[in-house]
Amino acid sequence: MKRVVLRGGRLIDPSQGLDGLYDVFIMGGRIASIRPAEDKAPVGEGWLEYDCTGLVVTPGFVDLHTHLREPGEEYKETIKTGTLAASAGGFTTILCMANTHPPNDCEAVTRFIKKKAEEEGVVKVYPVGALTKGLEGRELTEMAELKDAGCIAVSDDGRPLMNTSLMRRALEYAKGVGLKVISHCEDIHLKEDGVMNEGFESTRLGLKGIPAQVESIMIARDIELCELTDSPLHIAHVSTRRGVELIRDAKRRGVRITAEVTPHHLLLTDTSVGYDTNFKMNPPLRSEDDVKALRDALKDGTIDCIATDHAPHSSVEKDVEFDMAEDGVVGLETAFGVLMNLVHEGVLTLKELVGLLSVQPARLMGLNCGSLAVGSPADVVVIDTEREWTVEPERFKSLGRNTPFKGWRLKGKVVKTFVDGRLVYEDT
Repeated sequence: MKRVVLRGGRLIDPSQGLDGLYDVFIMGGRIASIRPAEDKAPVGEGWLEYDCTGLVVTPGFVDLHTHLREPGEEYKETIKTGTLAASAGGFTTILCMANTHPPNDCEAVTRFIKKKAEEEGVVKVYPVGALTKGLEGRELTEMAELKDAGCIAVSDDGRPLMNTSLMRRALEYAKGVGLKVISHCEDIHLKEDGVMNEGFESTRLGLKGIPAQVESIMIARDIELCELTDSPLHIAHVSTRRGVELIRDAKRRGVRITAEVTPHHLLLTDTSVGYDTNFKMNPPLRSEDDVKALRDALKDGTIDCIATDHAPHSSVEKDVEFDMAEDGVVGLETAFGVLMNLVHEGVLTLKELVGLLSVQPARLMGLNCGSLAVGSPADVVVIDTEREWTVEPERFKSLGRNTPFKGWRLKGKVVKTFVDGRLVYEDT
């Protein structure tokens, strides 16, 4: 394994409170030392040196919400293409959701995903097991078996678990085996056949609306169940002001709840939708008021991290009428560049953004990553914060082209990604 030194970059590592010019030394796939760049510490033969002057060096990003589609829908994405996309976006660790075909509801599927990731993946992949068998919401999976096979959380993401009693048992079972439940909060009876946020825009477009309460009702329920069971729970893709208020209040009361938000819910509103199916996702894009609440929640810690909810689809699912199109957008390759808009606007500092993408999601799931402390795995991202680029879906590593950010001119780009000290992506 090569010995590597990253010279003279601005190291931002929120896990250590570091923000300054440093040289980063990597040996044996781990961080060997970090020294002030002004020391110009010499190295002997056999070291591979990268000049990072004028660039930013950070811990690798961690995505708690990725859909890799394999097994079963390899025409949308594979573990290989999905991890290549992750590396291009600076993500060195990803959690893949269970809604594959067949779903990841048993040991055999979990082991298949892990083996495939080891053979063909370029970043670290942690499977999320299904909460219920077949994702059908009727019978709990064998969570202990899933954990032994390699799952680090359980979720029926994409399908809410409507049975409140079963959700209680799921939280109790998961707590007992040391897994965290990731909840997709959506009341499907209230949603009915809605396809976008309910409001002026849905009325103007003549599209069936989805009220914000579809989300907040289920968040409220799950908070109550957390208190009842004293179990940890993670809320996926929060999108509404009311959802934020409920989570904030629960945290103040000591409820063991955490939450994530996606880049598209932070940057886009329902005014963007039109009839373009690349703007159709679940939860739907919300109002400007909701976006403001989400941004404030990131700043004050109510929302713990940012996750992409990378959901690739082919033209078969997207090039159809809006009502008929599948929900979901890709996000791994655009996340950092898109989120840099929040830095440019003064919503977040660069250090805060790095923390929301690295150490915070890692700690939330108990993962040994998201930090460049000495001895840590050398999962490193090198960023050019001045690089301007245009989102061109045809150039994605992902098989998915379904992005709402097509044509956006962004400032800030990942230029190198290292996993265990090995260069797995380099911008050319």
